[in-house]
Amino acid sequence: MSNKLMLSASDRIAALLDDSSFVEVGAYVTARTTDFNTQDHETPADGVVTGYGTIDGRLVYVYSQDAKVLGGSVGEMHAAKIAKIYDMALKMGAPVIGLVDCAGLRLQEATDSLNAFGSIYLKQTMASGVVPQITGIFGVCGGGSAIIPALSDITFMVKDQAKLFVNTPNALDSNYIEKLDTSAATYQESNNALVDEVLEDDAAVLGRIRQVVAMLPSNNEDDSNYADCSDDLNREIPNLEGLADDARAVLTHISDSNVFVELKKEYAKDMVIGFIKLNGMTVGCVANQVADGGDMLSTKGAYIAAEFVNFLDAFNIPVLTLTNVKGYKATIAEETGIAKATAKLTYAFANATVPKVNLVMGNAMGSAYLAMNSKSIGADMEYAWKTAKIGTMDPEAAVKIMYAKEGYDAEQLKVAKAEYTAKMSSAEAAAKRGYVDDIIEGAATRKRLIAAFEMLYTKREDRPLKKHGAV
Repeated sequence: MSNKLMLSASDRIAALLDDSSFVEVGAYVTARTTDFNTQDHETPADGVVTGYGTIDGRLVYVYSQDAKVLGGSVGEMHAAKIAKIYDMALKMGAPVIGLVDCAGLRLQEATDSLNAFGSIYLKQTMASGVVPQITGIFGVCGGGSAIIPALSDITFMVKDQAKLFVNTPNALDSNYIEKLDTSAATYQESNNALVDEVLEDDAAVLGRIRQVVAMLPSNNEDDSNYADCSDDLNREIPNLEGLADDARAVLTHISDSNVFVELKKEYAKDMVIGFIKLNGMTVGCVANQVADGGDMLSTKGAYIAAEFVNFLDAFNIPVLTLTNVKGYKATIAEETGIAKATAKLTYAFANATVPKVNLVMGNAMGSAYLAMNSKSIGADMEYAWKTAKIGTMDPEAAVKIMYAKEGYDAEQLKVAKAEYTAKMSSAEAAAKRGYVDDIIEGAATRKRLIAAFEMLYTKREDRPLKKHGAV
């Protein structure tokens, strides 16, 4: 039993929103079905509190499931209330926040409950890319309920008390919960790209939701998502090049007031995604994380990066990439999915019409580099630190292949490597060919990126007319 403070459905809303800003909608709604032993059960608000309020003065819509009412299960009227909130949010152009604690489908309502789930899925689909959808999981989120956070943009879970599953651990072949709790928040965080972060308690999840909402626009046409910047726009960061392998540290250093909000930290160690502010403007970041996951692109890394870029593009949030990659992870497991995942990443960057800036911090080798928002697939500006290496492959490996028949000794290979690096794999060589716009000093990175995104603020880009891509 957890000794952490667990809030009620109403208390969660009160803690999430600005003081006294919540207005409840549908407070008197109750279940219509009274069959199968439900006639003696009261169903106040039919197990979900719905309404609207503000976060830092900005309008949001929220629903919070009440596990004390039939386990928070979804029935006909329960779903109708959530659907109503979505309809209002789409009309007003405001985010929807779901606070989930749900036993799943309400068996007593059978097909009415099944249809109810479908109605929620439809509203989420219609809202996708129009208004941000954020889900916090505080208790059980199982079966059909698991699709709700999966259809959301960002999902947080409470450690210890939150459970997420389509099938319970005991229903999995050769498994039982004591052996492996596949529904546990920490398991889901590491093994499921659905979960963005696991936090200690209800208050921590609600606080993170507030922080993320402050980073996001209210809708896909909102261009007013700026905050005052008290940080020095020209702040120099000494020895930043020394952190080339730690993108997480670089993003923290260059961001306004050193604030970096990271998502999916535990899922793909080779990729870092999240939000920073540059001169008060929200920027979405995608970066190779050599220090934790190595210098090779993985299927998981490409997958979460592609999804994140699609989200950023949908809401007109500029994209910054920090590139440091030598190639692809080479394992049997990776080979089954890396090509498709990289294709999705390449497509996401190439298809995005938001401002896109790439900084090559270290290695930028082969098609793995191309997929990381390279100039060739549409980056508006590409910078490189002077120590960056950009080319088809590692120079040492390249000269060994090129001079294999000549039988060069170690000293000859060393000379050939130096020549190849200077002529074909250096940042200067790429800049001379126009593949890099400028070679910048690490200390000046923050001010150069701010200047680039300010220049790109009015970017407009037309694309061929089509219903949608198929990658």
